[in-house]
Amino acid sequence: MAVCCLLNASRAALGRWLPVVAGRRGANFGRRLCSRPAGRAPGVSQRTSSPTFGFLFDIDGVLLRGQLVIPAAKKALQKLTDSKGQFCVPVAFVTNAGNCSRDGKAEELSNALGFKISPDWVILSHSPLRLFHTFHNKRILVSGQGPVAQNAKDLGFQHIVTIEDVRKAFPLLDMVDQSRRPKELPPPTTDFPAIEGIVLFGEPVRWETCLQLIIDVLLSNGNPGADLSTVPYPHLPILACNMDLLWMAEAKMPRFGHGTFLLCLESIYKKMTGKELKYEALIGKPSTVTYRYAEHIIKQQMECHGWMSPLRQLYAVGDNPMADIYGANLYNRYLQAQAEVSVTAMVADIQGKERHAPKEDSDVSLSCVPSCQSILVCTGVYSRHGDMPADCNESTVETVFHGHRDFHFDPDLVEASHVVRDVNDAVELVFQKENWERE
Repeated sequence: MAVCCLLNASRAALGRWLPVVAGRRGANFGRRLCSRPAGRAPGVSQRTSSPTFGFLFDIDGVLLRGQLVIPAAKKALQKLTDSKGQFCVPVAFVTNAGNCSRDGKAEELSNALGFKISPDWVILSHSPLRLFHTFHNKRILVSGQGPVAQNAKDLGFQHIVTIEDVRKAFPLLDMVDQSRRPKELPPPTTDFPAIEGIVLFGEPVRWETCLQLIIDVLLSNGNPGADLSTVPYPHLPILACNMDLLWMAEAKMPRFGHGTFLLCLESIYKKMTGKELKYEALIGKPSTVTYRYAEHIIKQQMECHGWMSPLRQLYAVGDNPMADIYGANLYNRYLQAQAEVSVTAMVADIQGKERHAPKEDSDVSLSCVPSCQSILVCTGVYSRHGDMPADCNESTVETVFHGHRDFHFDPDLVEASHVVRDVNDAVELVFQKENWERE
């Protein structure tokens, strides 16, 4: 029942946001990967046959461990490219990283792997936010680190307020670090425009400051520093990117992710108000919106490269059962549900009856890939002890659910379609299944 509700919510979110950008089949989700007519593009192999499948690769724990390259990653890239170093199948790098730019992440990958990675192939946790046009004209508080304000601007947000902007305008709010407390009582701020929404891009540096100021903004209905009379509820809309509780870097144990920060924020808000913190949308894996966005990027890549065969299969390769595997399986379940809606709608049209699904949902389903399979590798979060399981086909269900509060636990969704040692084995597996050989 919980998963059905989640699928309905995902379908509603896709129907609500995607048609804004993709009002017709095949419309553009953002800037196009190429402006030329379909044909061979730089960095892509010219083959007599076209691929009908694509890869969605996670980065941390699959290709990299922090700044260290996982050896299997370079072997996998060699299999994915021809003798001239050009990709022979469509590939997207889908990461929950959000405290960076797409160009920056592509450059980081290129330098680490020794292979030119285009920013067009990189999907960050916040990339789908460009679809949320309703929020682009609102005055938005952004939280995170790195070029967070520039990222927000690049995604279409026009009125941006940072945590530091709030802190400077209301210096009496940030009181945990005694060295940052004002030495003298500052004059009250009276000309600070009201904040209309919040976007959480990723884990910030000073959690105590961000937690305090975000709570202040929520409790004051966008007017931090105001007297607290009654708690507004529903509160201001919140968009959150990257729900990963943990992620894998160079250390042997997983590190805190943005999901841990969200857990703190939710707990504090609930403790102070007695009410649940609500999100307008959760973006990044395992969100269905992120996988739908990734599918469209893969299809744009195929169109740009002159690969004319229809996309029939996505393979999502990841190391985190609660993000990568859960998300891919949830998206596959969404695809199956959309296929049923399409068949029902087609029969209704033939019989001259009214469609059973909203038009925007049907429009989205028209361009959906039939299937998305999940592949779990043992080089990251799942293999936290560094040892390969004796039986790769044994259950991958964890006794403790590390997923976000709003994504209800379903054992079937954390069971990968395939479990392999590393990303190189994942590529070999897919090539065998697809009967694909390098030319």
